[in-house]
Amino acid sequence: MEEIRRILEYLEKHNLYPDMRIIQGGAEPEVIVDGKKVLMFSSNNYLGLATHPKVVNAAIEATKKYGVGADGSRLLSGNLQVHRDFEIAIAKFKGGEDAIVWPTGYSANLGVITAIMNPPKIGPLDFFRRKGVILSDSLNHASIVDACKMSGQKVVVYKHCNTADLEKKLKKYSKRKKLVVTDGVFSMDGDVAPLDKITLLCKRYDAMLMIDEAHSTGMQGENGHGTAERFGLEAVKDIDIILGTCSKALAATGGFVVGSKELIKYLRIASRSYIFSTAMTPAASASLIASLKIIESEPGIREKMWQNTECLRAGFNSLGFDTLSSETQIIPVLIGPDDKAVEFSRRLFKRGVYAPCVRWPAVEKGKARIRFTVMATHTVEQINFLLKTCESIGSELNLLVK
Repeated sequence: MEEIRRILEYLEKHNLYPDMRIIQGGAEPEVIVDGKKVLMFSSNNYLGLATHPKVVNAAIEATKKYGVGADGSRLLSGNLQVHRDFEIAIAKFKGGEDAIVWPTGYSANLGVITAIMNPPKIGPLDFFRRKGVILSDSLNHASIVDACKMSGQKVVVYKHCNTADLEKKLKKYSKRKKLVVTDGVFSMDGDVAPLDKITLLCKRYDAMLMIDEAHSTGMQGENGHGTAERFGLEAVKDIDIILGTCSKALAATGGFVVGSKELIKYLRIASRSYIFSTAMTPAASASLIASLKIIESEPGIREKMWQNTECLRAGFNSLGFDTLSSETQIIPVLIGPDDKAVEFSRRLFKRGVYAPCVRWPAVEKGKARIRFTVMATHTVEQINFLLKTCESIGSELNLLVK
């Protein structure tokens, strides 16, 4: 406890402990936070579906039918029809043969990577017998990083979105079984992985490919099917494992994997986080099915989100803020020092905008930022208010570099 106490004292002394503000109400553009009405610009509810009447009603009806919880793991008493219905729906949405779902996206990453790279010792299959190596993008999500560590296999990090560096490392470990893992859209920089080039490399060097579509599902591609659709790639044929979370554009909770029938059948008996976790709530599965239907039938929602995104990013860039390599609904404004980013965020809140700062260990030291996100339900007036507020604070803190 003494070590814990020292850590907490350090954070408090340097004003680095996060502001744990209480949000009252749903994920709307305008919310009450700590009793104060503010504009929400940090929500993952990109399409505004978390409060969509059809989605909310689906959750209510499922709760009436099944109750509030699944009351067991999928292999015991928690294998509800509504869970299977969502698996079928997400497999169709992503173009795969089948799908499997976990209670969270974090547990999905842990369960998949460890099951693929450290399988049960039951047979002499060549792929499983060779030593393994995981090649992971340097900016992959923390759940991927943790899963790689827990796999027990060698982990090699390649430079962010750098396919030349990836190929160099694939050549070096040509004799091993290989898994390449990358986010589709990167959660802190808002850029997109070059999946077309990565896919070719994986085929050339006999590596499995896994992509995490947490921030891509519902957003990327002509129909919102994800990064694979954006690059004209197919599940199973081009990408072995398509993983995603259900807590962003899909607006609920959970994690999924879409792939071949054999892969999904294997994960049901090899993924420990699947086997030993209570299934997701019935309400979540039902609401996710409703969200997928809306994404398919109402493309105007996604179009509005992209209009808002381009409006905000162009505004930040014209003011002289550094938005890094963002090309998605995730728009970081680089601040730099942790203390200055904390101060920027707190001044935003005082002036009516909720957007917490992101600093180490979520990002590299010296690269603290405000991670703004855009929703389809934001108005132009709200976006303009944010831009004017940021311009004022940026001038006060000497951050604008025109």
